[in-house]
Amino acid sequence: MLARGTRASAAAARPVNLELVTVTESAAVLTWYTGEDGTDDGLGRMRPAPADAEVVYGTHPSRLTRTAHGPSGTAYHYVELTGLEPNRTYYYRARSSGRDAAPTWLAAGQAAGTPRGDVFSFTTPAPPPGRHVATIALCNDLHIGETVAGLVGGLPWIKGIEQVPGLRPYPEVMTEALVADARARGATLIVANGDLTAEAGRADVRRVKALLDGFGAYGRGYLVTRGNHDRPHETDHFRDAFFPDGRTYFTRDLPGLRIVALDTYDKPGDGGDAGGLSAEQLAWFEAELRADPDRPTLVVGHHPLFEEESALALTGGRSLDPVQSLRILAAYNRTPGVFLHHAGHTHRNHRSVFPLAPRVVHQEVGAVKEYPGGFALLRVHTEGYAVNFYKTRGDGARAWSERSRQELAGLWPQLSLGNRVTDRNSSARFATAR
Repeated sequence: MLARGTRASAAAARPVNLELVTVTESAAVLTWYTGEDGTDDGLGRMRPAPADAEVVYGTHPSRLTRTAHGPSGTAYHYVELTGLEPNRTYYYRARSSGRDAAPTWLAAGQAAGTPRGDVFSFTTPAPPPGRHVATIALCNDLHIGETVAGLVGGLPWIKGIEQVPGLRPYPEVMTEALVADARARGATLIVANGDLTAEAGRADVRRVKALLDGFGAYGRGYLVTRGNHDRPHETDHFRDAFFPDGRTYFTRDLPGLRIVALDTYDKPGDGGDAGGLSAEQLAWFEAELRADPDRPTLVVGHHPLFEEESALALTGGRSLDPVQSLRILAAYNRTPGVFLHHAGHTHRNHRSVFPLAPRVVHQEVGAVKEYPGGFALLRVHTEGYAVNFYKTRGDGARAWSERSRQELAGLWPQLSLGNRVTDRNSSARFATAR
């Protein structure tokens, strides 16, 4: 039931921004927002209007016989469908206050699944093959210490978005939600892949370490890499906190899995240019892959190797040095065990496969600190894997995620959610699996 005093706003609530965020072999996550018609909160969206949340669904478009609900009394709706069957097509309608939720419009994709008249559909995949090995939360771009979101590429005409006055800093709200949801989703390790801080100040480095320590001890509960925002300034506080031996790249062996972690800003610079590895790191990386080419291997590094299909590529500094990227792809082509390269930096969900290394999926993951606000859960099995993006679920996280979708005058979802469900959810068999 709705909280007292919300009946009038619920009656006026209009459900919008419907998104099919997550699809696994047994579950799906849907989110949307209810706003008060005819209002403006100052950012170009309707003022929030609390309402109920209901999804009706089934395996035939005219027989939606199952129902799931999310919390009532909120404008920020999150509904999870569970007990789904693998390799089945499901049809659904999401609604609040008796009105169907309108999907987020994407110029180059579909946010809510495939439209089928007055319903939407999606198909669950097969589960990852083989025995379960590990579940890891992959995340990036926490930006602890940041106070204004959406200042993309230093473009002077872009207006940023700030937290609602009186509320806690949004990077901390979102990082705490990450820690809670990664644990709730069964992750035993968090890999925080760069830009953990706004500018690597001592207090911000200490704060992000304290927040991630809430999941587990550094080195066992979580690992970190350096992003361009974590670069040295007068003092290298990031290295001092996380890499006291001085080397900011490493490998970590888990049962059935090798993690190779890169420092993609291992160079001098102001953070706004392309990423780069030192000559020493690049040689180390190639030797590390040669030493055990068939071992299932996850590579993580903050900058993507190349950035496909991005309107923001013109701002520069969006990927790794291209010559080095080509060398890395060549190394992947000689290393059949490498199956996934996780990158951040672009603040978007995007899946790429490059012809020079067709066995390796290159997965960019949306930022923790702003819309879509979440992490990718990687489930590794002995013969394959699945990677699924989840928005964080805390009350403050859902509210800030919805507020920050108004970045770039409301165009931010076009660039960050992922145009295809497969940009957020995919699975594959290992090339070395028999």
